[in-house]
Amino acid sequence: MLPCLFLAACTVGPDYVRPTVETPAAFKEAAGDWRPASPQDPVSGDTWWTVFGDPVLNGLQAKVDISNQNLRAVEAQYRQARALADSARSSWFPTINGTFGATRSASAASTASAGNAPPVNSFSLGATASWEADVWGRIARNVEAADERVQASEADLAAARLSAHATLAQTYFQLRAADRQKALLDAAVAAYERSLELTRNRYAAGVATKADVAQAESQLRSTRASALDAGLSRSQYEHAIAVLIGQAPSSFALPPVAGPLAAAPVTLTLPSTLLERRPDIAAAERRVAAANAAVGAAQAARFPVLGLSASTGFRRSQIEDLLTVPSRYWSLGPTLVATLFDAGAKKAAVGQAVGVWEQAVATYRQTVLAAFQEVEDNLAAVRVLEEAGVEQAAAVSAAAEAEAIALNQYRAGTVSYLNVVTAQATHLSAQRSASDLAARRLVAAVLLAKNAGGGVGGKLPEARN
Repeated sequence: MLPCLFLAACTVGPDYVRPTVETPAAFKEAAGDWRPASPQDPVSGDTWWTVFGDPVLNGLQAKVDISNQNLRAVEAQYRQARALADSARSSWFPTINGTFGATRSASAASTASAGNAPPVNSFSLGATASWEADVWGRIARNVEAADERVQASEADLAAARLSAHATLAQTYFQLRAADRQKALLDAAVAAYERSLELTRNRYAAGVATKADVAQAESQLRSTRASALDAGLSRSQYEHAIAVLIGQAPSSFALPPVAGPLAAAPVTLTLPSTLLERRPDIAAAERRVAAANAAVGAAQAARFPVLGLSASTGFRRSQIEDLLTVPSRYWSLGPTLVATLFDAGAKKAAVGQAVGVWEQAVATYRQTVLAAFQEVEDNLAAVRVLEEAGVEQAAAVSAAAEAEAIALNQYRAGTVSYLNVVTAQATHLSAQRSASDLAARRLVAAVLLAKNAGGGVGGKLPEARN
């Protein structure tokens, strides 16, 4: 313990201090209490997606951690970081090697008259040990840097897991939006088929023109084409979900849901610890700590290296006499190695380490700024899309009334079929816009949950469609 304390006291290099970042006093797009955040370890087992209340989504999310291949790759990187940390920590201890050798050699005699000397056998069995005293803290700094990289890799894993879950939720809601669009288009096709039949009957009775029939048929076929296109989008989203949960698209299917998109709860609150949960911020900050330790290791490498080496074993020309007391040998002694001239290589290594640290600091600060931007963007999106959804719902009601009036007027013979086509197109467009706004709000809510590091404080906004 005393040698460790002594060596720790001699550690060179800067002690780590978290870089300062300029943070706003509050979010512009949301009111409420907020305080400056500092990275914390990610919260494990956070099932933030359950706030949407969709059991199908919950079941899909449960498969991500098990089968997603991207997550498995990041998990392997985390295990690599831990192995490298263990390797760095092994430098605290001596290295011991065992040796065994057997040689047979001969040499020419010193004079030509003496002839050749007979061959000589030589056998050896021994062990060597070497240990470096960490006088200047080079090993300690390398271990510190490796441990910080492990924590950064752990945060990377949390960020990858959060991203995978958020991507799945976004894709799932986009699939449900495609279901909704397909349902609206199918309903419109059915309505337009009735309108076409009505127009044909009126044409047969002589109260409608051939142009009215052509317009009705054109509108029907165009809407059928749109319904087919919506089916293609739906298939592609389904394939993407299959890959996210680690399945081949051919073996995965989700039954369509024709109803309105699932509504999330009504209000949104942000906890004061919002950015403390962001794993990407934690990873960036810990890479700054690792770079700081690497600066100390580079500085310590400029000082002399004090080592201790020892060897012992047996050496004999006859193998049967190898393990005897007269064959034994040993050696023990310290070594001090100092660089006398390296043309500035170690000084340059320190400069490089400082540059890496400065880069890590800038990356950390940029990550924090980007996190603020993402939160502000999606807070604004949730709020604006909620207001737009209210207006669009009123537009759908007005368009439905206009369509009913136009159709009644057409049956009464007071307007042409063009008025009906226009009203029906307006109603369908309003319905599809409402569905699109609802889907965008759900996606924005998912992104806001991701921006919060997976933690949603309170409830998400209600979806309208």
